[in-house]
Amino acid sequence: MLIVKLESFSTFYPDAIPLLERHWEEIAHFQDIPLDVDLVLYQAMEEAGALRCFAARIDGELVGYVVYLVRANGHYRKSLQAVQDVLFIAPEHRRSGLGFSMVKAADDALRAEGVQAVYQHSKLAFDIGPFLLPQGYEAVETIYVKRLDRPEA
Repeated sequence: MLIVKLESFSTFYPDAIPLLERHWEEIAHFQDIPLDVDLVLYQAMEEAGALRCFAARIDGELVGYVVYLVRANGHYRKSLQAVQDVLFIAPEHRRSGLGFSMVKAADDALRAEGVQAVYQHSKLAFDIGPFLLPQGYEAVETIYVKRLDRPEA
């Protein structure tokens, strides 16, 4: 039975480690930068009331997650907004409706606490736009990255 619920970071993280590793292996753009989660930072964000970890579990097993940073936007002080930090569904559970259920549950919970806008990130090499667009999301921005620790070509 699928259950999607908000969990504390301390409850969520130990179960998430294997999925986080699978997630990194599948979509990390810079494979030479190892996964190294800053636990102190995430715990501090949770203590500050800015972290939301939504876990999708089937019979208690974590099969997907979406984590948000929630705070007033620096440009719009009166607008509480959520920015997705990570979103992952184990490949064997994709195309089952689980992802839709997870994002909808997160959207509903965030709306209930007064979040005005939710931002979802999507890698160009692993585009989740087709998954988000039917749920009412819009493409509004493209992010570019440049490595500064490598000689320029």
